[in-house]
Amino acid sequence: MQDWLGRTAAEQGRAIGAGDLDPIDLTQAYLDAIAAHPMAGRIYARTTPDRALAEAGAARARARTGMRLSPLDGVPISWKDLFDTAGVATEAGTALLKGRVPSRDAEVLRNATSAGLVCLGKTHTSELAFSGLGLNPITATPPNVNDHAAVPGGSSSGAATSVAFGLAACGIGTDTGGSVRIPAAWNDLVGLKTTAGRLSCAGVVPLCERFDTVGPLCRSVEDAALMLAVLEGGKPADLRGASLQGRRLAILKTVVMDDLRDGPANAFAYAVTRLEAAGAVIDEVEAPELAEALGLAPIVFTAEAYGIWRDVIEAAPHLMFDQILERFRSGAGFSGADYVAAWRKLDAGRQAWHARMAGYDAVICPTAPNLPPNLERLMADHDYYVTENLLTLRNTRAGNLMGLCATTLPTGTPGCGIMLLGAPMSEERLLRLSAAAEAALR
Repeated sequence: MQDWLGRTAAEQGRAIGAGDLDPIDLTQAYLDAIAAHPMAGRIYARTTPDRALAEAGAARARARTGMRLSPLDGVPISWKDLFDTAGVATEAGTALLKGRVPSRDAEVLRNATSAGLVCLGKTHTSELAFSGLGLNPITATPPNVNDHAAVPGGSSSGAATSVAFGLAACGIGTDTGGSVRIPAAWNDLVGLKTTAGRLSCAGVVPLCERFDTVGPLCRSVEDAALMLAVLEGGKPADLRGASLQGRRLAILKTVVMDDLRDGPANAFAYAVTRLEAAGAVIDEVEAPELAEALGLAPIVFTAEAYGIWRDVIEAAPHLMFDQILERFRSGAGFSGADYVAAWRKLDAGRQAWHARMAGYDAVICPTAPNLPPNLERLMADHDYYVTENLLTLRNTRAGNLMGLCATTLPTGTPGCGIMLLGAPMSEERLLRLSAAAEAALR
């Protein structure tokens, strides 16, 4: 049974459907692995064994009668500690929300349950999801799968590590500025950032509601496609016959290629050669509107985040990690007029981007320009924390600012991902392209 814990969710689902894998046995194997893992407490904030085994029992009964609810019926997954779970604490990685117990599940969790998926529990997150590093001294900092002394990426830190360490078949996270893609890339996983508004955020603790998105962190593009369908109650993208032959890709040059560390730079260059060898037609493209948009990020992100959380934060600021508190409070310096003007400029920049990229199937760049920083140095060096956090999210934030959907794929170099950016609401098309790219990169 232990061998199944490292398989993709799709493989597990097919085996359950064929009668070769029992959902109760699989779920119990995950629960046992979590209980035995020396760093499980840094990955899971809390598990839900009673719920998991009850859901697995129902999945077993459906499988035996040929009444499965979806291709992933009976597959156990984890949920970032932002997703409301009825009767189980959802604290968003902060002491400000300690003891918060919602009365109903988040909508996407209800959809997943209706498709037969098994809820293993809640995973740790950066405090209020406001950091790309995954460092959280308030609750816990999960270990990076490639370097236990480094941070895992955030804010969906536990979501990524639950999969990377074989403690869940898939992790469900959120992405406001890179929070699915960074931990996926740094832990050698596939991550899907959905278009804002594609998946419901009802029952999800917010950070910046105009940017917040829900997405899976998993072992394959197939898993990402299946999970997208589960989370919205739809049909999965058809990935059969996906090919890069003749597909037009744009290497984004504006800002995102600046100051690349050697590892990500070399991994990206190698990935590009693999995509070209598989038939992709690749151009280099500048997008000056992105440079302006990145300059607006401190206004549109921090002003909204502080506006949402100001009253809660200022009632007990001493409970927060000082770096996260400082980042939230930076939003206080912008006026309502600043915020409105920034959004008008951003909307114009999005129009320019869409016109410029209309002839391409996807835009590509390194997912992160850096590798996971050392945890102890981040705690000891304020300037290092600030510069690494901002650099970490720089490339991924481009997708959020331009209102895009995106995937990150492993390049084969540990901790280095390649990001594919697609047009808004074009997830199915992007997933087909990503499946072809995934095959090329293997």
